[in-house]
Amino acid sequence: MSQNRGVVYIEPGKVAVKDIPFPEMVNPAGRRANHGVILKVVSTNICGSDQHMVRGRTTAQQGLVLGHEITGEVIEVGSDVITLQKGDLVSVPFNVACGRCPMCKAQNTGVCLTVNPARPGGAYGYVDMGGWIGGQAEYVFVPFADFNLLKFPDRDRAMEKIRDLTCLSDILPTGYHGAVTAGVRPGASVYVAGAGPVGMAAAASARLLGAAVTIVGDVNPARLEHARAVGFETVDLSLDAPLTEQIAAILGEPEVDCAIDCVGFEARGHGHDGSRHEAPATVLNSLMEVTRVAGQIGIPGLYVTDDPGATDSAAKQGSLSVRLGLGWAKSHSFFTGQTPVMKYNRDLMRAILWDRIDIARAVNVQVISLDDAPTGYAQFDAGAPKKFVIDPHGTLRKAA
Repeated sequence: MSQNRGVVYIEPGKVAVKDIPFPEMVNPAGRRANHGVILKVVSTNICGSDQHMVRGRTTAQQGLVLGHEITGEVIEVGSDVITLQKGDLVSVPFNVACGRCPMCKAQNTGVCLTVNPARPGGAYGYVDMGGWIGGQAEYVFVPFADFNLLKFPDRDRAMEKIRDLTCLSDILPTGYHGAVTAGVRPGASVYVAGAGPVGMAAAASARLLGAAVTIVGDVNPARLEHARAVGFETVDLSLDAPLTEQIAAILGEPEVDCAIDCVGFEARGHGHDGSRHEAPATVLNSLMEVTRVAGQIGIPGLYVTDDPGATDSAAKQGSLSVRLGLGWAKSHSFFTGQTPVMKYNRDLMRAILWDRIDIARAVNVQVISLDDAPTGYAQFDAGAPKKFVIDPHGTLRKAA
């Protein structure tokens, strides 16, 4: 077996499906990694974080194999692996983590200290995240498999729910992490900035956690329509009406208990004119305005240290005009950083298998072939209210 194909970053605005090497059990430094497995990819998703690279908003290099949202079948097992075997169906957390360092032992797997020489934290197919090859491909290598992989307990039952379970690698734990760190609780009022897939996952997570009302804000009418269709309140940020007024029209008061930023550094300003121009701090500043005193703000939206496409020199280095004084005056708590997927994915798997959350419907999963990945990227970048799930071997179509 030597054939493999994957989605490769070509240049800003362009990806292509190319022949790539079949994975070997070696780490990015070329050293043997008997703690890993090779997976036949069952599903692999297009993420908004991938779009940042494809738009040219990071320092990603040409030829990078994309993809960090992976579900797969074990086809080769390293000699040091003891809990997995060929044929197991598994979810791959997007965090590459060793399981041995102090951060991993504390469940902070998003900032593992050993898998990336450049900084804490590693990920598959992502710029500056350790050089691990991405999984938008037919086959992929996963290191530290005993620690990293979540095995589905029943293959047949998992395949019946595979459109939902594919969301366990990133999007659902990320939305859930945003809701948890925002302090969502039974009876809470919640505002979610962004009606893309992560925003919808956060809204669905808020519902799972017992929120009384969840409001989703965006400038994209198609995404807002989808949010309403799956049962959430919405506010239209392309309107000139202030966000506080739109929230007050729903709740009777201009503030919410909890807020979640699912937009990140490519945010755009409110209003007809502002919606067409980048304002990278606008979401954070608006969340401080609409969150009650002593409230919490979860920030799963991505913010980068280097943004070559930013509109000003400060933003190019990740420096934003955040109204920290307002947050300080209101005693807000902020929670940032990569989601430690393993902290949540087993519980969320059970929630899916026992019909406690319908995440595929919430994020509007659309299954596409590997060859259709470039089209999926283009449609997603244009704002389609969908979560594009790549089916490299036709496995999901057969399951359906």
